[in-house]
Amino acid sequence: MTETLVFLPEQMSDARLFGPQIAELSRDQAVMIAPITQGDRIEEIASTLLDLVPSRFALVGHGMGGIVAMEVYRRAPDRVTRLALIGTTPLAETPQMAAMRDPQMIRARAGRFDAVLAEEFRLADLAPGPHQREVLALVLEMARGLGPEVFVRQSRAMQRRRDQQGTLRRINVPTLVLCGAEDALYPVKRHSFMAEMIPKADLRVIEDAGHMPTLEQPGAVTDALRDWLAQPLLLR
Repeated sequence: MTETLVFLPEQMSDARLFGPQIAELSRDQAVMIAPITQGDRIEEIASTLLDLVPSRFALVGHGMGGIVAMEVYRRAPDRVTRLALIGTTPLAETPQMAAMRDPQMIRARAGRFDAVLAEEFRLADLAPGPHQREVLALVLEMARGLGPEVFVRQSRAMQRRRDQQGTLRRINVPTLVLCGAEDALYPVKRHSFMAEMIPKADLRVIEDAGHMPTLEQPGAVTDALRDWLAQPLLLR
């Protein structure tokens, strides 16, 4: 019996972020999406997740979902059988970025949520291509569906997140570090830096993709996840 595969989406995203991967991978194994919308601290979100997921599971996190995934591993390393980190960072929030979030949260609650989303989610975050606008439209649809209160909670959690570099150095399960070649939010060099800290991590760079490779190049991401799932589990 293969492990249950647990997906953690990016900030202001839902299961549709992994739609193509779920459709393919669910043919062979149990798959679930765990929400990261409850709680305004990464630690609180991770603790809640650990009550929802199976006793042992493979974990995929994108963006903020990757940040939560690192905290899940920090808290319960014996429950995570393998780990995939997509378009994310182990670093704590910079003071500059933390300060930028406060006026966004105020505006989101004051009825200017769409304007905030237009600033947060841009075509420039995606690689040029025939489906660029279609992908952005889906990203904005997911964000609007979650609403301003989720945006505020998640923004606060991102502001307060801890540095997880020490966690990365302790990871001893098959680990995939994946990013789009044109991801401007978390560039390739940051993912290379992450992969170097994790013993035996596999770095995969997806060409013609920006920050949403699961939607921009779904087949390539699914292939990378299949390779990762095929790796033998490590003896601890």
